[in-house]
Amino acid sequence: MTFKKSSYWMFLIPCLLAITLVIIIPFIQGIYYSFTEYNGFQVAAFIGLDNYTRLISDGQFWDSMLFTAGFSIASVIGINALGLGFALLVTQKFSKITSTLFRTIYFMPNLIGGIILGFIWQFIFLKAFASIGEITGIDAFNGWLSDTNTGFWGLVILFVWQMSGYIMVIYISFLNNVPEELLEASTIDGANAWQKFWKIKFPLVAPAFTISMFLTLSNAFKVYDQNMALTAGGPFSSTEMATMNIYNTAFKIQEMGYAQAKAVIFLVIITIISVLQIYITRKREVDL
Repeated sequence: MTFKKSSYWMFLIPCLLAITLVIIIPFIQGIYYSFTEYNGFQVAAFIGLDNYTRLISDGQFWDSMLFTAGFSIASVIGINALGLGFALLVTQKFSKITSTLFRTIYFMPNLIGGIILGFIWQFIFLKAFASIGEITGIDAFNGWLSDTNTGFWGLVILFVWQMSGYIMVIYISFLNNVPEELLEASTIDGANAWQKFWKIKFPLVAPAFTISMFLTLSNAFKVYDQNMALTAGGPFSSTEMATMNIYNTAFKIQEMGYAQAKAVIFLVIITIISVLQIYITRKREVDL
């Protein structure tokens, strides 16, 4: 074996070992537990597909899945629209200091943890909104997070605010690679700002949509800490997302085997949606 080959395996084996220990073995173990009656300490019995058949009639789980799906759709649209808007704004011909300042401000929410963000926005919705409603007399500002609709939009606003700056960075990297010659030629041909964006910039940043949509979609489905800090699933579990439902089943009810079955189904659904999204957006890149 040459030195090149031996050094290749020397660097690769620790990574493979870590992936095996941290991801592959727990994943296989989790699938096994989904076929058992497991309380977190010991396996009481092997029950086959009982957890999965029970899951079919679990209304609360499917309600949380529907809530998560609606949240993901609204969040993906909001984050990508706002992220692209921010990227277009900060790539205009500002001074370097102004551009850096805007980028920092927009990216900053992504540096704050989900729990802290949840409590910040809980204060805004419950205290600041209530004060605005009291001063202005507008009822729409009162009672946020007290019902399913305002709880839903509260979570969407929080998540869009957190993720937009991160997605903005991805769009900036693609917008900066748009050839200046194309933009100058379009200016000479009389194209306005909208035509430059729609006919030139938008097709050239299409690969960024694939990456951004994958990241926002997968992260939206996995939201837990923001949900816990902002609404805790209330009122009456109506804003409980799928991850919280699985967590509660595992650690509050102590039905680990059943929670594993939910997690497996959740994983399969996310995988199918992600693969479909990548296939559709990549095909769209070719069409553009």
